[in-house]
Amino acid sequence: MKDSFSNIIDSNTPVLVDFYADWCGPCKTLAPILKEVKEELGTAIKIIKIDVDKNQPLAARYQVRGVPTMLLFKEGKQLWRQSGVLQKSDIIHIINTNK
Repeated sequence: MKDSFSNIIDSNTPVLVDFYADWCGPCKTLAPILKEVKEELGTAIKIIKIDVDKNQPLAARYQVRGVPTMLLFKEGKQLWRQSGVLQKSDIIHIINTNK
């Protein structure tokens, strides 16, 4: 996963990474919000989900201690990070601000 993850976040297109867990209630709340963000922004954003239970080394590398945690990358650089659930408008504003 480490090599492919590096390739994904190295993109010129912003990549929003959602670190989540299947047992996490707030993660289930965030999932449809991220779907709406993707529908609205289309190809202007890539959104990927990382299960922290299945990808513990990656979660540890980015010091993800709680879920959901979102990180925004562009060209391999972390531009933003937030734990918890945000509203669609807030997520879109953050993405547009960091393009």
